[in-house]
Amino acid sequence: MSFAAVNPVNGEIISEIPAWDEKAIEQALAQVAEAGHLWAATPMEERCQRMRRAAEILLENKEHYAELVTREMGKLIGEARAEVEKCAWVCEYYAEYGPGFLQKQMIDSDASRSYVAFQPMGPVLAVMPWNFPLWQVFRFAAPALIAGNVGILKHASNVPQSALAIEEVFHKAGFPANVFRTFMIRASQVSALLEDPRVKAVTLTGSEPAGRKVAATAGANIKKSLLELGGSDAFIVLEDADLDLAVQQAIASRFLNAGQSCIAAKRFIVVDAIAEDFLARFKAGVEALKAGDPFDPTTTLAPMARVDLRDELHQQVLDSIAAGAVAVTGCEVIAGKGAYYKASILDRVEPGMRAYSEEFFGPVAIVIRARDEAEAIRIANDTPFGLGGSVWTRDSQRGERVALQVESGATFVNGMVKSDPRLPFGGAKNSGYGRELSLLGIREFVNAKTIWVK
Repeated sequence: MSFAAVNPVNGEIISEIPAWDEKAIEQALAQVAEAGHLWAATPMEERCQRMRRAAEILLENKEHYAELVTREMGKLIGEARAEVEKCAWVCEYYAEYGPGFLQKQMIDSDASRSYVAFQPMGPVLAVMPWNFPLWQVFRFAAPALIAGNVGILKHASNVPQSALAIEEVFHKAGFPANVFRTFMIRASQVSALLEDPRVKAVTLTGSEPAGRKVAATAGANIKKSLLELGGSDAFIVLEDADLDLAVQQAIASRFLNAGQSCIAAKRFIVVDAIAEDFLARFKAGVEALKAGDPFDPTTTLAPMARVDLRDELHQQVLDSIAAGAVAVTGCEVIAGKGAYYKASILDRVEPGMRAYSEEFFGPVAIVIRARDEAEAIRIANDTPFGLGGSVWTRDSQRGERVALQVESGATFVNGMVKSDPRLPFGGAKNSGYGRELSLLGIREFVNAKTIWVK
């Protein structure tokens, strides 16, 4: 059994990496557990030095890592370079601010001295997706390792080279052996690993079904879990929006990474007064996107990561059209080799259609019309998901008021939803729980321990 990396441009196998047997898993887990004790005792200054060096290695080898990502999952080379740079940023961020986030928090009480100490938990299992194969891992690993934890990565099976490359970065940066390890295991082996008492916590970024399984196992074993699951982010366009800006950012937010992002804008909720104008401009911009070789700098629409994912998306589109949605543009598979799908817009989407209630993980924009602001807010919240969302209006105070009413982990006003090391990131409702990044992110996997001295 092995993990195959398949080029989504042409379907060719790039590499095959053997899967681990039970003996290899046990050996690696024992090594990680032992390394955990040593790393927790390592001075904070030394941990930060290693993390800064990881950032340097990423930047020094940016082209190498970017090309690896593009080959494995089809991301545009420019986007892949930006992903590597962002990984370096999160390493630099926690090397600088992590020590302050984890300082003892003094508290006045009846003691002579009382405070909260933030101590590492130990080995943390990270179950990660393929769509941002480097960033999703580093945004977990940077704070977790600075906090004194050690990392176990179970990456998506279609990006094995990226998974091993991340381990390589930490090794080259001088982290002790086994402080961060990539386990070459199947999804079916995650539960047994999480049940092992040496694994103390788990973080998962992925689908809602996968999150439910991992959360159930973690709960049964009384272990901390963090889930960042799917999203169907609302992009609310009010009648006073700057339409040029809104359309420009709508295209960027929906079609970045071929639409394969949890926080991509997916549901474009547009008030009736400007719906036709917005749609005409949006259609022109979408039709200008050019599918092609992701290494070609003139390509603006990447292939999807896998053919099966492309085909599942197309079935969602076909079912929605059959239920009454209007195909404005695209909505077709691009003929030929590879996992290409046309940049698409579905209009007149209403309740009862798959496009209304399901996450579309690919280059398809869903347009839902609303009578006014109040109905736009209602539609935005009429979803089981709650990851991100955005509001577009020339009145920033109005936008902020609307944003506070959107049920999500983050809502941006006149800006594309994005993750940023400085800002907490996570979801509400079925999009998960817990927070990554910023101060909240580094405190997810620590024991907040009260010390009371008389």
